[in-house]
Amino acid sequence: MKEKFKKYIQLRMDAGEEGLWFSPKRNKNLQLDELKKQMEECRACRLGRYRLNPCFGNGTYNTEIMFIGEGPGFVEDHRGEVFVGRAGKLLDSIIRDNLGLERKDVFITNIVKCHPMKDPSNPEKRGNDRPPTEEETGVCIKKFLEKQMDLIRPSVVVTLGSPSTRTILKRKTGITKLRGNIFEKRFSNTKVKIVPTYHPAYLLRSPSKKAETEKDFKLIKKLL
Repeated sequence: MKEKFKKYIQLRMDAGEEGLWFSPKRNKNLQLDELKKQMEECRACRLGRYRLNPCFGNGTYNTEIMFIGEGPGFVEDHRGEVFVGRAGKLLDSIIRDNLGLERKDVFITNIVKCHPMKDPSNPEKRGNDRPPTEEETGVCIKKFLEKQMDLIRPSVVVTLGSPSTRTILKRKTGITKLRGNIFEKRFSNTKVKIVPTYHPAYLLRSPSKKAETEKDFKLIKKLL
């Protein structure tokens, strides 16, 4: 009888049901996994109709810090992972050297989860990237990014580059003036501190900006 009862409780826990056995962490993970499934099936905008693999994000759901870029590129679309390639390796290095954390210790995602392409009929074409439209970003933020924030509940959000910073903060100012400052914003039910910094792809082109990025990360570390 005891074993049957334990099995019954386990089944209800696996279903994410709240009760005396309720685990917030477990329930959060289940909800995020369900949200990921919804993203994989999403066709709410034209990006979802042509992409190869949507990119929900990489890392842990149990973290104080979230990094947000603009959108997946060619390699991300083919692998279904965010920030891969040279820019991703540089971001990993920056996080490790300045925060003492690995990719598995943080959560990295983008505003849009699917690859915005100039020619969506040819996802195998290189140099096919384009910025997402306001409609596309609006749909993805509402359906997925806000819910990710509400469930993960980071205390600090780091926006990577001008596009994600402008979108998140709803400002037209460039990243050079916004970086290294702390902003506060509420997303649905979650209030977070936002620190903009340069995108790692930009740092590959302009390595002289790495010193400024290190200053940004010293500020970020103080907030954690």
